[in-house]
Amino acid sequence: MNHTRTASFILGAAAAAFSMLAAGQQPGGLAQQDRAFMENAIQGSYAEIEASQLALKKDSSPDVRAFANTMISDHGKMVEEARTLAQQKGYTPPDGPSVLQKGEATALKTLSGGAFDAAYVNRIGVAAHESTVQQFQQADQEVQDPDIKAMIRKALPKLQEHLRMARALDAKQDAQ
Repeated sequence: MNHTRTASFILGAAAAAFSMLAAGQQPGGLAQQDRAFMENAIQGSYAEIEASQLALKKDSSPDVRAFANTMISDHGKMVEEARTLAQQKGYTPPDGPSVLQKGEATALKTLSGGAFDAAYVNRIGVAAHESTVQQFQQADQEVQDPDIKAMIRKALPKLQEHLRMARALDAKQDAQ
């Protein structure tokens, strides 16, 4: 009798796991697309923080330093919220930027002065935020988990504000 119950439990667990995988869900409970979004969002915030910390170490202009401080503060809050949510969903979140993003930071390290400021504002400020805003807008339509959707909707206005700030800073640098 005990073996029958054990076999039934194993078969039931296997069927549940198969149905989750067939539906695109990972064993942690998140659908594959939700998990991929969370990974990209967390890594992106880590990349913003890392590059912005570099801007504070470089001899950047006061405007760039102010922007960098805002990025560190805002993305620090975003990454903590996203990491906490990921852990609540049974997913172990990344603890840093992706390899590609680390390469971008390494490229920035070789620059200084105005060249650094321009590259930082263009790559991390404008280009990265354009991509991130687009990613969050698309994810808002595609993710399945309601808590992740709520996180997206909370973060998106702040990311759009970052993009506006970066574009204004970029235009100011171009005018100089």
